[in-house]
Amino acid sequence: MRSRVPSLTGIRAIAALTVCLTHAAFWTGHYTDDFVGRLMARFEIGVAIFFVLSGFLLFSPWVDTLTGERGLPSVGRYLWHRARRVLPAYWLTVIAVYVLYLVYEPPDAVPTGTGWSGFLRNMTLTQVYGAGYLHSGLTQMWSLAAEVVFYLLLPPLAWLLAVLICRRRWRPDLLLVGLGALMLVSPIWSVVVAGSTGISPTARLWAPAFFGWFVAGMILAVCRHLIRRWDPTLSVVVAVGAFVLSGTAIAGEPTITPTSASATIVKHLLYVIVAVCLIGPLAIRGSSDDDWWSRVCGSRPMVWLGEISYEFFLVHVIVLEVVMDLMNWQVFSGSMTVAFVLTAAASVPIAWLLHRVTRPVTHAHTPEVLTRRR
Repeated sequence: MRSRVPSLTGIRAIAALTVCLTHAAFWTGHYTDDFVGRLMARFEIGVAIFFVLSGFLLFSPWVDTLTGERGLPSVGRYLWHRARRVLPAYWLTVIAVYVLYLVYEPPDAVPTGTGWSGFLRNMTLTQVYGAGYLHSGLTQMWSLAAEVVFYLLLPPLAWLLAVLICRRRWRPDLLLVGLGALMLVSPIWSVVVAGSTGISPTARLWAPAFFGWFVAGMILAVCRHLIRRWDPTLSVVVAVGAFVLSGTAIAGEPTITPTSASATIVKHLLYVIVAVCLIGPLAIRGSSDDDWWSRVCGSRPMVWLGEISYEFFLVHVIVLEVVMDLMNWQVFSGSMTVAFVLTAAASVPIAWLLHRVTRPVTHAHTPEVLTRRR
């Protein structure tokens, strides 16, 4: 019987708040190319946490199939649940932003992604393929566009690993070798993009660039059956250390994808370490639900915010742009702390309302388990 693991929901709150913080830092001009500025940019780590968590949760049913704990997952049901969970709130957000921009436009808004072509691109999550389709207030959706590609690729990849390679037997060695090979997609993509002059500059935001984060979560789903204990204190210390190290020059300039392939790869791997070390103690079977990290992530405020973290992610950028306007701050000016606090405070009730409105559609989103452990 599956039981809910609140801490795996609560850690989503950390991911959402860090993404909000890094956007507040960018909008107020704190992405400076020094240690502090790079560290402010690295709070984008929330995206990696979301991706690793998705890889873990969505691949776990396939691993459970190999260990004999459940039958083969239904691909049709999986895709329907993903669409039902992601699209209603996303579509409402896109429509609301486009309608808002018909009557109001924050100062310094970039006039891209406008018109019917931009609207259709954003509604279909294809706005990252080619320059000029990211709309103000929706620029963070590049990560959702990448994650949806992962959702679509998971069933064939899982079938390849579980059915074709492992032949429906529990062979963690073969799984880990196969997943290790898939981890090479992102570094290879980084080298290709950095060394090519003919490829679109938006290729830095395409799914292959972040594929390793998703695969890291899939590896964690396998390790859940192999590791009995994961020390939370040591793990969080390692995560903090890797995060601090990412603020140095070895991880490149303060941007989601540094210019050089080497810096991009280093940064990518450091983010894997941070995300896996934060999620691992919460995910590994046999870890105590009474340890301090589980108690923090599983606390009621964290779980509540984690429940609406997706909706929070969807609305926080447009809220931030309005906050900047109301404070009479030009882009790259103002207080990062004030911008973050006001944006988070205003985004939470909007996210809650969006969650409540779409909940009748998304409520039965379980198969796999958004936050479940046996």
